[in-house]
Amino acid sequence: MTPLGLYLAKKSINKAEVARRTGLSKSRISQLTSNESTQLRADELYLIALAIDAEPGELLEAVCGHLKLTRD
Repeated sequence: MTPLGLYLAKKSINKAEVARRTGLSKSRISQLTSNESTQLRADELYLIALAIDAEPGELLEAVCGHLKLTRD
């Protein structure tokens, strides 16, 4: 499961409802929540945040908070 999938599961959010509210297909939501290699676009993240009544920054932190800058 992806960080987005974990976030939605933790909040008990229905993925079909997210798809309906955002206009993203159910299959796209499924890919974003279960397939680690699927890239989440910024516009999709923003629409999902609006659909679940979350702050976009909070969702971004939940989904991408594991990323760190590398030091050369």
